Amino acid sequence: MKNSLLSWFGAVVFGVFVGVALGAAGHSGTGQPLKAAGWERQAAPPWPYPDSLDAVVAAPKFHRVLFENDRVRVLEVTVPPHQREPVHTHRWPSVIYKEQTGRGRYYDATGQLVHESTTPYRKGPDLVRARWQAPEAPHAVENTDEVADRFIRVELK
Repeated sequence: MKNSLLSWFGAVVFGVFVGVALGAAGHSGTGQPLKAAGWERQAAPPWPYPDSLDAVVAAPKFHRVLFENDRVRVLEVTVPPHQREPVHTHRWPSVIYKEQTGRGRYYDATGQLVHESTTPYRKGPDLVRARWQAPEAPHAVENTDEVADRFIRVELK
């Protein structure tokens, strides 16, 4: 399990660094400058939530920084069985890679239940492993299953 996560993580980090290198060089990979190719980076709107709600600050027991620079932050996210994260945010869009997941609940900032997953524990080919995630307003996740939820979250600053 650790080896598959590490090999995936290595591939993602390599891909992120290639993307950052292309971006830093100002080229789209087609020989055209990023701006001419329509790939210029858009300025993000101001983030309305305090830094104290950042996932690493507000929920450090559940979010561990594996890598960070001025363009990307890679988090290891683990929610043990029958635990609920404190309310927190994710300021940047990200790619989430699921190592394993099961039943859980997603709450908004006020503690109202927004979504409940009743799908039992999944790992391997039955699990949709990677997905895009927009920035997230204050929320909390509760693991209601018997196994830990495990994710790698690559946040693009």
